[in-house]
Amino acid sequence: MSEDLTNLGVKAIRDGVAGGDFTAREVAEAFNANVAAAKDLNAFIVATPEKALEAADAVDAKRAKGEDLGKMGGVPIGMKDLFCTDGVQTTAASHILEGFVPQYESTVSANLWKAGAGMLGKLNLDQFAMGSSNETSYFGNVLSPWKKEGSNAALIPGGSSGGSSTAVAARLAPAATGTDTGGSIRQPAAVTGITGIKPTYGRCSRWGVVAFASSLDQAGPMARDVTDCAIMLEAMAGFDPKDSTSLDMPVPEWEKGLNPDLTGKKVGIPREYRMDGTDQAILDSWERGKEWLRDAGAEIVDISLPHTKYALPAYYIIAPAEASSNLARYDGVRYGLRDLPEGAGLQDMYAATRAAGFGDEVKRRILIGTYVLSAGFYDAYYTQAQKIRTLVAQDFEKAWGQCDVILAPTTPNAAFPLGGFDGDPLAMYLNDVFAVPASLAGLPAMSVPAMLNGDGLPLGLQIVGKPFDEQGVLNAGLAIEQRSGFDATPEKWW
Repeated sequence: MSEDLTNLGVKAIRDGVAGGDFTAREVAEAFNANVAAAKDLNAFIVATPEKALEAADAVDAKRAKGEDLGKMGGVPIGMKDLFCTDGVQTTAASHILEGFVPQYESTVSANLWKAGAGMLGKLNLDQFAMGSSNETSYFGNVLSPWKKEGSNAALIPGGSSGGSSTAVAARLAPAATGTDTGGSIRQPAAVTGITGIKPTYGRCSRWGVVAFASSLDQAGPMARDVTDCAIMLEAMAGFDPKDSTSLDMPVPEWEKGLNPDLTGKKVGIPREYRMDGTDQAILDSWERGKEWLRDAGAEIVDISLPHTKYALPAYYIIAPAEASSNLARYDGVRYGLRDLPEGAGLQDMYAATRAAGFGDEVKRRILIGTYVLSAGFYDAYYTQAQKIRTLVAQDFEKAWGQCDVILAPTTPNAAFPLGGFDGDPLAMYLNDVFAVPASLAGLPAMSVPAMLNGDGLPLGLQIVGKPFDEQGVLNAGLAIEQRSGFDATPEKWW
């Protein structure tokens, strides 16, 4: 029975608990057992089985009284360790925050608990969400549950939300929260064969989420399918007066509005995304995606996003610049790690704490950020990058005159082995090439599984939509999902 329960997604669990087919406690126990048995994947930094059970019991008690169970009633989820959780350690996978236990709850996690969800634990990630492979965490690498056919080599689960993607793909959780700054929900979702959506910037509150780049960070759901993402996003989103960038708009009923019929819709294919070096299987999946959307009634149109080639370099100037400012607060004075060498003054303490607390990738990005913001380089780099950002956003604006959504690959390749890009950060950054433009423009974008490549590894397709049109993105995603018939799951080895 318990195995059966862990094969269910958000909707099936919520409806099953509400209908009395099983209790929320049974569901929580089944997933807690899967989490405990999957230590080898290293998806969780902290497991919180008691939290999952506590929330489940509250839902079961509500059901006994005939009360409303909420949008996520009885669904246990994984929480990326970037969201502050009251009374549970929150580290952003960095040594500098090890042992930090917030006394408050992030708005997104509070919304989810309000909707009846429970927490299975805090999920591993790239340190401060900086990375595309989940190899920069202080708490060790997360492993993908997938293996190449005929190989035993460990693969990356994508990043930065690698703990989230592994947890959902390996059936340790029916869904998980992720954050996406330049692709950190979509890329891990694509390489592990699950679904993830980054909503419009401002749709989910950033309050209580450890900041990386404040003008880009956006929380979103990662789950088994499009419907589950729609349900969870509804529960997460909403206006928050505590976040000055939060959208003061009602949350649409995305689940009710799901409709895979795309008759009359136009799907744009950006010619600039046909990049040299893209894996052939990725291009094949893109062709299939076009066919599927055509079958759903959409018209396929060619569009141009001419500033695409500048998007990645602009992103890797803007994001580190904001990170260097955001991470200045970790200084060993108020919370987190403090390294105080003997006889050290204040500056020495700052330097020692930050040297010991931050990992190499975080240091790299802080240095890049500090450099591009320094006198003499500010105009040459940062101001230029902001101008490019505006041009990238204008490209999309123009494209919306020709199409309703855009279809593109999510990643340039399938999952690669751990250590595949050691010593070559630039090659690693190229993993974000298809994901970054939508982030710079603050647009909703999602990844849905498309097919397996020749090695038996999942590939994802990305749909980018107009601002605030998550519904259009979800509907196009649903049309692909229904036609791809993707139901592959990793073979259990852990």
